Amino acid sequence: MELNARIPAGPLEKKWDRHRFEMKLVNPANKRKYTVIVVGSGLGGGAAAATLGELGYNVKCFCFQDSPRRAHSIAAQGGINAAKNYQNDGDSIYRLFYDTIKGGDFRAREANVYRLAEVSVNIIDQCVAQGVPFAREYGGLLANRSFGGAQVSRTFYARGQTGQQLLLGAYQALERQIHLGTVTMFPRTEMLDLVMIEGRARGIITRDLVTGKIESHVADAVILGTGGYGNVFYLSTNAKGSNATAIWRAYKRGAAFANPCFTQIHPTCIPVSGEHQSKLTLMSESLRNDGRVWVPKEKGDKRAPTQIPETERDYFLERKYPSFGNLAPRDIASRAAKEVCDEGRGVGQGGLGVYLDFADSIKRLGVEVIRERYGNLFEMYERITDENPYKLPMRIYPAVHYTMGGLWVDYNLMSTIEGLHVIGEANFSDHGANRLGASALMQGLADGYFVIPNTIGNYLATAKPAKVDTNHHAFKSAEALIAERTKKLLSIDGKRTVDSFHRELGRIMWDYCGMARNDAGLRKALELIPQLRDEFWRNVNVPGSDTHLNQALEKAGRVADFFELAELMCIDALHRTESCGGHFREESQTPDGEALRDDEHFAYVAAWGYGGEGEPPILHKEPLVFENVKLSQRSYK
Repeated sequence: MELNARIPAGPLEKKWDRHRFEMKLVNPANKRKYTVIVVGSGLGGGAAAATLGELGYNVKCFCFQDSPRRAHSIAAQGGINAAKNYQNDGDSIYRLFYDTIKGGDFRAREANVYRLAEVSVNIIDQCVAQGVPFAREYGGLLANRSFGGAQVSRTFYARGQTGQQLLLGAYQALERQIHLGTVTMFPRTEMLDLVMIEGRARGIITRDLVTGKIESHVADAVILGTGGYGNVFYLSTNAKGSNATAIWRAYKRGAAFANPCFTQIHPTCIPVSGEHQSKLTLMSESLRNDGRVWVPKEKGDKRAPTQIPETERDYFLERKYPSFGNLAPRDIASRAAKEVCDEGRGVGQGGLGVYLDFADSIKRLGVEVIRERYGNLFEMYERITDENPYKLPMRIYPAVHYTMGGLWVDYNLMSTIEGLHVIGEANFSDHGANRLGASALMQGLADGYFVIPNTIGNYLATAKPAKVDTNHHAFKSAEALIAERTKKLLSIDGKRTVDSFHRELGRIMWDYCGMARNDAGLRKALELIPQLRDEFWRNVNVPGSDTHLNQALEKAGRVADFFELAELMCIDALHRTESCGGHFREESQTPDGEALRDDEHFAYVAAWGYGGEGEPPILHKEPLVFENVKLSQRSYK
């Protein structure tokens, strides 16, 4: 397997413009001759499908939800970054580039990250033109707020519903193309395999989730915009339907999987309240603009928060990171919260929580200002906890939120399989070992609106894929494999539910491959996961049939993939003995407990290739070269 990143030559700030000029183009009249499959209809997939349809390609777009509007992008709350410098506070494309590289703990490609920062300024203009109702200042200009890991205000927002509003913008653009006939939408349809012919991606196999029908779809190129794999932990802030099946089946067809152990734990989520829970709820990072994070100074202090005087509170983020305070990056803020809870100073049920307190901001700004900024988030918190955050501090604790790892892609967002492109959270390309807040929406829209429409044309004009149809034996063979796997899941007739296996897998991953990892724990996980997977294939119970709606069958297929992915994540975490970003190895930390990188041995992307059934994965390395930033120990003090 060759990892050719195809990074253009020339100065950093000229690479993307030069590359766009040097790429081959498809004549407008010829675009209608090509068919492109887009799997996923969130911000990345929806934007890509709409834009490619507008350009004239024939697009097939697939989502497992009943409407593209229900893609998980809708759940994003706090905002989207862009280097507009509207606040005149020193922001620039280069500063956004540097903050992203540093925030990712120097484990991302310079060229990809700079392009992301460069394109960010166009995203806001695009979305405003679509009618996205960004918050505005009194004079009518777009408002900004701060997010973690930055000392400037560059985050554009629509209260606590930014993802929803951005997705509606992409959705209306997509619906326009559906109406015009350039995009054909396939809702309630799940991709179950990738079809390759002569080494190139030429289509997918899908299952209609309502009728159970297995179908083949052929195309000249395939784009995966299917999001991340955080649900491998069972409890996460992701929608329950979010899964890794599309990227995992592509991996097993030959697409390299990069940095799978790079997972993000978000510091501000509503704590777990019991075994009954099937997911967790995010409280936007934007809340840390006006909320102060604290715990009691004394262990075991069970007094109500309003009864604890100021002198007996520890505002630990402000104490440890005075330059950034409560807006320290997510990985650092999460570990700091875990640290004080491990010391016995946590609050709430089980001591797994810290306070996020708005009393000072309400006193300074007034309750109406806070309600205007965060009203829907406060309402959501009160509905879930039955506590009024205007009067009592919120209780928060870290939870799995995002995955920086994903399928390896080059500068053109093409995987190691020719013709298979991967965008948004499904790829690994832009965030290194830790994503900064408000950068996920930025990447999804950058990839969908501005990058992939350019690079996929270059692929089609260069490769000139031959015509094939679904009668090709590769499609028939893939359909047969899917049918066989489905039949096997339905025939086991065991004693345990799919959810019971998923919950147990999630506990193993959280305990041994979560916020902190060590050699012994990872080796333990690599013993437990195969044992649990073997039991799954002997003892899972999947009721019903494959000829109608069967959510147990859907879950079973996804959890089977999670077992294999979980093992790869632990293998990757075990091999990377350094700490970096969200990957914290207890053996590799500074004297004051911060992540300690090992640039001499680990300044590379770990891209794992599928080794075959029952065989270990194969490690390939893409060296990371830093020509524009200086590698340094990350500090937010």
